[in-house]
Parts: sequence; structure tokens; C-alpha cells
Amino acid sequence: MPVYRLDLAWRGDGFAGWQVQPGQPTVQGAIEQALSRVCGGAPASVRAAGRTDAGVHAAHQVAAAEVAVARPVEALHRGLLALLPPAVSVLDVQVAPEDFDPRAWSLEKHYRYRILTRRPRCPFRDGLVLHHPHRIDVERMARAAQDAVGRHDFSAFRAVGCGAAHAVRTIVAAQVSAAGDEVHIDVHGNGFLRHQVRILAGTLLEVGEGRRGVDAVQQAIHARDRAAAGPTAPAHGLWLMRAAVGAGPRAGARPRTDEPPDDDG
Repeated sequence: MPVYRLDLAWRGDGFAGWQVQPGQPTVQGAIEQALSRVCGGAPASVRAAGRTDAGVHAAHQVAAAEVAVARPVEALHRGLLALLPPAVSVLDVQVAPEDFDPRAWSLEKHYRYRILTRRPRCPFRDGLVLHHPHRIDVERMARAAQDAVGRHDFSAFRAVGCGAAHAVRTIVAAQVSAAGDEVHIDVHGNGFLRHQVRILAGTLLEVGEGRRGVDAVQQAIHARDRAAAGPTAPAHGLWLMRAAVGAGPRAGARPRTDEPPDDDG
């Protein structure tokens, strides 16, 4: 079957996440339906570099699309843009190698949690940022975030029911910064446990409010207990900013025939 690389973006509210679920609108389901229509009803399947939860947005995600009928890249791109709902966009389409597997070839994912800190709500960002109309200490949050960097057992930052085999993950960078009337929590890593970034954001937010100490992240990591970390921040503030995919499988990557773990968002 021909394989194509799709670079995607979507607004997550209105979807029950990436992965197909019976009776639920999902990003994967919308793309597969559109692909099949573009290819005259032929079977089509899509695999992404990672799964995202209901309500999580993506500025950039990479997926592999397999279709039973080959189509020129431009025709495929035009057809997808015409048939997909307005909340989903295909940024680019390329012919990919037969063994292209964006999850196994993934190099890094960049997540950003956006917090609107002014008192008035912003109608133009409703559903896209967490509105938190209270003062928070960005410097304290930035200091606490540094304790998440490195390879750790993130059991305290793992949602109940997460299907990953273990909780050890590597965070390459974690920064907290002010951006106008927003505070951004940026986290870079290869893969994440289910709700890991959102639990980290909820913990850092309590640090910024003064409800937890600057060592809160470090303490939670050492405790390896979900109860030691903060609440799970709402999904609508989380954005997958970029999925970086290499030219082949990374060392130790699981084959694409395996069911991916619950990760990302």
C-alpha cells in the first residue's frame, strides 16, 4: 500500500482525542474517513507519532497514511483540505518510505501548556488556554520545572490507568516563561506518560500560587506516588507544538505492530 507522510494541525475541543473510538469524533477517524473518500472509498489507515487526549490541541503532528490506491501528492493534499472538518488541517503531504513509522522514528516532542493570567477572559482564546485570573510567580515555577529535566521515574506524574509498561521517561528541557498576558510551560522529550505534562503543569501552577514549595517537583519524583504531585491541569490548555521525526527508527524503538502506550497529553 502506498505510504504518505502527513504533517497535521488541529483544534482539540470537539474531539475525543486522537485515537479512533466507537461512536466518538476523533482526529484519526476524521482523517481516515477523508482519506478513504479521496481514494474513491478504498481502505485507509493513519498512525501518528503519538496519541493525544480529548481537548488537546496540536500545532504540528506527524502521521503515516497508508491507502489502498496511490494518488498524486497534490491531489491528495487538496482532497484532504476540502473534506476535513475546519478544526483539522493538513499542513503538508509527502511520499514516504514503505517502512515509515512516525512513532518509532520520533526524535522529540515539544508540548506547551498555556495559561492566561489576566483577570478578563479572552473570547478569542476561549478553549485554547487555561484562564487563571490570579497572580502567579513565574520565577518560582521556572525553578521548580528544572527538577523535571533528566531521566526519572515519573510515577507521580502518571494518570491512573496509563498503559505504559514503566514510568521512566526523559525530559530534555522544561521552561516556564511569561509571554505577554500568558505564562507558557514548555516541555521537550521523546515520549510522555498519559497526562504527564498536564500533571506537571498542575503541580507547577500550585508552586506559582505559593501552595507548594519550589522543591515540589523533586519531592513528587522521589515519592513515586501520584498523590505527591499536583492536580491534572485541564486538557484545553495543552498544545503539541512540534513532533520531530528522523530519517529512520531510533535506537530501541518498538516495532509498529505493537500497541503504543498511553502517552502524550
